[in-house]
Amino acid sequence: MSKGNILADALKTISNAERSGKKQVLIRPCSKIIIKFLQVMQNNGYVDKFTFIDDNRSGKIIVNLLGRINKCRAISPRYDIKIKDSEKWVSNILPSRQFGIIVLSTSYGIMGHKEAFVKKTGGKILGFFY
Repeated sequence: MSKGNILADALKTISNAERSGKKQVLIRPCSKIIIKFLQVMQNNGYVDKFTFIDDNRSGKIIVNLLGRINKCRAISPRYDIKIKDSEKWVSNILPSRQFGIIVLSTSYGIMGHKEAFVKKTGGKILGFFY
């Protein structure tokens, strides 16, 4: 049986491990989108290193947590965001302008909303974390 939304399962696993105070979490199955999402989290200082383990199936990821994540979720369906509407989405999803990142899938790749605003591009919402 296949899973419906692998990204949502991975982010829920990270959120649950963070709430229970764990330092590491194992995510499986894994995909390229999950790896790119984790890179955005790592670039913004929300997770530490993560390692990909290839087990000749769907792969596993071990993520080292820092204890900074309050909430991380996937958004389904993946709504389109235009540049002019980005501020509205930020105020609707994130609790404050000062912290939190909305992760977008753009034509330049997967990136946070601040980087997408600098590059003046829109995209589809994958999820958020703060």
